[in-house]
Amino acid sequence: MAYSSHSLTIHPGRWRRHAVAAAAVLATQVPTAWAQTPAAVPALPDVQVRADRETVLPSPARVPGAAAGGSRAAGFDISELLADVPGAYTYEAGGVSRLPVIRGLADERLRLQIDGMDLYAACPNHMNTPLSYLDPGQVERVRVWAGIAPVSAGGDAIGGVVAAETPAPTFAAPGQTDTRGEVGVSARSNGHAWGLRLGAEHATDTWHLSYRFATAEADNYRAGGVFKGYDFTGRAGHTLPRDEVGSSAYRTRNHLLGAALQDGAHLWEAKLYVQDMPYQLYPNQRMDLLGNDSTKLNLRYQGRTEWGRLQASLWHEKVEHVMDFGPDKRYWYGMASGGGSSVNGNPCNPIGPSCAAGMPMLTDSTTTGAKAQAEWALDGDATLRTGAELHRFRLDDYWPPSGAGMWPGTFWNIRDGQRDRAALYAEYQWTPAPLWTAQAGWRVERVRTDAGPAAGYNPSGGGNQGAEAAAFNARDRQRRFTTHDLALTARHTPRPTFELEFGLAHKERAPGLYELYPWSSWQMAALMNNFVGDGNGYVGNPDLRKERANTLSASADWHAEDRSWALRVAPHLTQVEDFIDAARLPNQVGNQRFVLLRYANVSARLYGVDLSGHATLARNDAGQWGVRGQLSYLKGRNRSTGDGLYQVLPLNARVSVTHRAGAWDSAVELVAVRAKTDVSQVRNEVRTPGFALLNVRTAYRLGRGKLELGIDNLFDRLYNLPTGGAYLGQGTTMTNPTPPNVPQWGTAVPGPGRTVWVTYQQTF
Repeated sequence: MAYSSHSLTIHPGRWRRHAVAAAAVLATQVPTAWAQTPAAVPALPDVQVRADRETVLPSPARVPGAAAGGSRAAGFDISELLADVPGAYTYEAGGVSRLPVIRGLADERLRLQIDGMDLYAACPNHMNTPLSYLDPGQVERVRVWAGIAPVSAGGDAIGGVVAAETPAPTFAAPGQTDTRGEVGVSARSNGHAWGLRLGAEHATDTWHLSYRFATAEADNYRAGGVFKGYDFTGRAGHTLPRDEVGSSAYRTRNHLLGAALQDGAHLWEAKLYVQDMPYQLYPNQRMDLLGNDSTKLNLRYQGRTEWGRLQASLWHEKVEHVMDFGPDKRYWYGMASGGGSSVNGNPCNPIGPSCAAGMPMLTDSTTTGAKAQAEWALDGDATLRTGAELHRFRLDDYWPPSGAGMWPGTFWNIRDGQRDRAALYAEYQWTPAPLWTAQAGWRVERVRTDAGPAAGYNPSGGGNQGAEAAAFNARDRQRRFTTHDLALTARHTPRPTFELEFGLAHKERAPGLYELYPWSSWQMAALMNNFVGDGNGYVGNPDLRKERANTLSASADWHAEDRSWALRVAPHLTQVEDFIDAARLPNQVGNQRFVLLRYANVSARLYGVDLSGHATLARNDAGQWGVRGQLSYLKGRNRSTGDGLYQVLPLNARVSVTHRAGAWDSAVELVAVRAKTDVSQVRNEVRTPGFALLNVRTAYRLGRGKLELGIDNLFDRLYNLPTGGAYLGQGTTMTNPTPPNVPQWGTAVPGPGRTVWVTYQQTF
């Protein structure tokens, strides 16, 4: 993947002021950033991931986005910004919709937020993960709490919190106005990718208006060599080269409109987020995204009072999501198209029992949420926070008839899906002794889920649709869960060059709709319910219990007083009771094949250590030389069966040698990942060999402009992504076909080959 930096919106001088203000209310979801700003626009220095001392506990990693000059704002996916967070990585998915992972826990086990809004994927493949609704150029920073997060940061998650924040409003000096703009363009050779970012803002001393637009587009990317032995796609006359990763193209457009009003100690803010995504193809899913339209409105208030601070927010989201087979996958099915043994489906008519035109899958959802938090400044530097939250999620997942086996009625995967949350929390932070800071928090939530009656395409059709739908409809489908979160953290700073932080937490999560309610074990339907990209089929389990996780973590930070060097070591251990894993359905045997599974509760354990550090090597007439690196070791085990957990990243390291001289800023980066041999056998997870990649980049600043050039995977290595899942990017993906048809088990999704990228940004 390419890394570059694009258009800039919030200048670092302003960003630093906002970060100081935000630290005082770190656990809140509303940016604390209204301030007067000078008219001058300084040049933009590089910004690095920071996890330095915070005023509250526990300390998050803070990753600057492109809007704050972040050096990882190269791609078009926010989750790529997590590459510099030790212990964080991604499940590969679409080009702008990767799923973030923290220490082996991913997706809905994390609380994913945009400007404080708790959002949810509305797709049986989780193609519209919450972080996919923003371009990195619309993000000022991402805060990441790994494992132990303050209870005020969010609940209903056991793995941590990833909170993306768009630029906060700024205001002009009294009696003045401030108007600014930006433009950014970028291009990547691999996949012929390009992007454009535009922005404008106008402010008085009381009002702030802003608009930001971003668009990105890419074709399929090429691997570093041949990784498959076929070129047919399932569509007559359309083939793919054997080094081309099918179904990896995308096109997306994102709009962000903001308005803010400040009145003394009060700030009111409104933001409108609109996404129009015409398509995003998936190399590790059987379907493709062929439309995702989303609109969000977020209203926020915060005020300072004599006793402390008060914040409140209200938001609403509407999503319309469309899936079907993209251009690299077979579209025509049924006997009239050539049948299942044909490697290409031939156009046929009329649509009916022997001819199917694709397989449309539609999902409509709405999310409404509200939060309120009060913070009291008590004697002795103590702080008390209390808050309440309400969340309402509604979802319909239905598949209109398209012919052949998908005929004559509509298949209701989830009808009238409901998931409601109500939460209360309290958090107390104090100084128990000199050089010590401690925090204790408690959170309780009531989660209620439900779903309406199911229906198959045909009650007498394949896969026992009628009987399974009747059994599902006859049972009580409403579920109620009460979850409790407890978090205890402490920080000790015995001297200016050493800091110790440690914590213990109990976190709980209720199952999601797509874990509870997909009801059909029919192979075709089960294969469409998969949000981990392993090629298998999944069936829901309404009897799932909530996950209960106990986490113990610590970090020791040695550093110079001027931070010219630092070393941080962070061991962690999480044990989860009733972890939601999977078990095979009856008769699903064999090691080298795709299988059907049902979600099941097990006992699981994850443990590891993250190391990170940096140092200045030399300062001389040639400039400043430095080194920065991180290493992560992680193990995950299903304690009930002894099996490995899915998508656990092997031992990996990232080391960069940096050089600065005048307006130039350059780096050479080595990325190394050990072979993946400890896998989830119940899923027949594919093993991947180890690899090492070399990336280079350089940047030149000229006034308010910045030009960046780079090459990723300099030596064009062919490598498999250890968390990329199974390759399903072409062929007869609706089912598990017999050879020589594809997809067949055993091919992993490869990473991109050599990629030359360039980006230019200009502020005015």
